[in-house]
Amino acid sequence: MAEEGQVIGCHTVEQWTQQLETANASKRLVVVDFTASWCGPCRFIAPILADLAKKLPHVTFLKVDVDELKTVAQDWAIEAMPTFIFLKEGTILDKVVGARKDELQQKIALHSSTALTQ
Repeated sequence: MAEEGQVIGCHTVEQWTQQLETANASKRLVVVDFTASWCGPCRFIAPILADLAKKLPHVTFLKVDVDELKTVAQDWAIEAMPTFIFLKEGTILDKVVGARKDELQQKIALHSSTALTQ
């Protein structure tokens, strides 16, 4: 998969659905970042997320702009940005609301099969 090690931006509902299906089939942990271009905390956390994606190629990182994909944001009941949803095989495992770097890293370590200390 060419997207390993980076945050994958989903710009259409089709891209979003395809990425979810691919990740679910691979049984990987999926971290979805629901973001907005006007959101300051989202801009703060973006480089941290990109860094995590580089360090954790076994985790799929997706990014959804709530203004671009309003229906997806509504389907997932997103009320604040950034919101991070943790999925595995289509099941929601966890959620972090806000640019909380430490909590984000802890949840990824908790839910991915391999810890951050590789």
